[in-house]
Amino acid sequence: MKFDELLEIVDDEPIFETGLLLAGDVDSKDVRRQLSRWTKLGRIIQLRRGLYSLAPPFQKIHPHPFTISNHLVRGSYVSCQSALAHYDLIPEYVPTVIGVSCSKPGRWDTDLGSFVFRHIKQDFFFGYLSEDLGSGHHAFLASPEKALLDLIHLTPKGDSLAFLEGLRLQNLDQVDVDNLETLARQFKRPKLLRAFDNIKSLITEGEG
Repeated sequence: MKFDELLEIVDDEPIFETGLLLAGDVDSKDVRRQLSRWTKLGRIIQLRRGLYSLAPPFQKIHPHPFTISNHLVRGSYVSCQSALAHYDLIPEYVPTVIGVSCSKPGRWDTDLGSFVFRHIKQDFFFGYLSEDLGSGHHAFLASPEKALLDLIHLTPKGDSLAFLEGLRLQNLDQVDVDNLETLARQFKRPKLLRAFDNIKSLITEGEG
């Protein structure tokens, strides 16, 4: 395979997998050898085994960090501080993308950013949506309410008023209180119900 052929196949996809290049009558060993060579030459970026992005200036579209996160661990969605920052519910910039999945936890440090994955049980895998990131690309992202509850669930004493106040939550008018309560009850954990009461009090104070 020649590099021009790769560019034609990948086209405007921000991220591609090895499997995309193995369709039809191709030499799989040659494809993998070329991918390794192009990675060393800086023409493509390896994100993990079998997952790549074109490097500048060959990229037509720069991959969004949330899209990369979804591809690094299939069956994951972006949540916790990353989603809260995306919704402007916390003031801090979050450099590491945080995803959750039912797989084992892990971390990837790549040329396109750092990505951390937290483990949650299958019973808690809900409350996310496909978010339009522009340029026709999407990523699975927790709703504002679920992102907050995921963070609380995964943080020791995350339901405490002290922890919640430490988040310096802002723009709480974006939080749907009814949906927050519904999701908190769906966890079936007293911790999340206590957290809901504390968050509701913060929202009420903010409206006062």
